[in-house]
Amino acid sequence: MTELIGLVAACLTTISFLPQAVMVLRSGETSGISLTMYAMFTVGVAGWLIFGLLQSSLPIILANAVTLVLAAIILSMKVRAVLKNRPRALPATL
Repeated sequence: MTELIGLVAACLTTISFLPQAVMVLRSGETSGISLTMYAMFTVGVAGWLIFGLLQSSLPIILANAVTLVLAAIILSMKVRAVLKNRPRALPATL
């Protein structure tokens, strides 16, 4: 019963993340999301995945593996957008 509750909770939390992930992946638009939040979220999800692996907990492993892949893709898109839009340094003059 404990494993079933974990699986249901894992499915719900992972599925709740999907609409945002699908929207960002389809549109490529990341201006509405925070780089700091997504970086912290992605590291946190990686931590939960490691925890799940250490505990041999299938619900924690599955939910966080799926979420980590999606979050890492979105984070990389956000980082690329930030780097692309940052001002470049002026060339040094002699």
